[in-house]
Amino acid sequence: MLCCVVLDDEPLAREVLEGYLALLDYIGSVIPFGSTAEALTYLKDHEVDVLFLDIEMPAMNGLDFLRSLENPPVTVFTTAYRNYAFEGFELGVIDFLLKPIAYPRFVQAIEKIRDFYSLREQSADLEANPPDDQAETIIVKSGVQRIRLDLADVLYIQGLKDYALIYTTTSKIVLKGSIKTMYALFPPPQFLRIHKSFIVAVPRVTRLERNRLLMDGLAIPLGRSYRADAERVLLNVR
Repeated sequence: MLCCVVLDDEPLAREVLEGYLALLDYIGSVIPFGSTAEALTYLKDHEVDVLFLDIEMPAMNGLDFLRSLENPPVTVFTTAYRNYAFEGFELGVIDFLLKPIAYPRFVQAIEKIRDFYSLREQSADLEANPPDDQAETIIVKSGVQRIRLDLADVLYIQGLKDYALIYTTTSKIVLKGSIKTMYALFPPPQFLRIHKSFIVAVPRVTRLERNRLLMDGLAIPLGRSYRADAERVLLNVR
């Protein structure tokens, strides 16, 4: 059961998320806040699984609020402003919901969170052997078990706090370690780091845009400081 905090200065926005969460039987509790001060006090003394966080708020915006937390919960930004998405991912948020939030899109975000917690419990002690330049697979070890991961099946890797979510064509895997550590496991030329929190499989990229990459129907944020490398490597990608 997930414990959630909803922080938004707009009462209607809080009510929408509370209503959505009430429809899900795996949500244990929902604590709404209209002020950052009250939410900050609560989060200092209580353990929370998920934080739904608005950005444009008086006194302290959501970006500064998240930065102020010593050990933030898994966070989803909720905002009416699309331009905050990439700044949010820089802070390690798991997803970004654009207002008005449609219920199917909300469910996508909460299922992503459930997957993360479920996989983290299974895979917290995973280790992996770095491949050489010609490697087609890596061996992922969980206890005495060995899992062979085909690099050709990997779509992208997202860094999240002290873990990395590996998305493949058929499954998801959680490895313990930073996104920087993951780049040793998923190196060039097969893979490219395109954001502080994202590594992509180069052959899977279908289009390069101003601030994102498109791949297999997915949009992955492209960080400003990574754009030059992305253009060089993906020059011929359409």
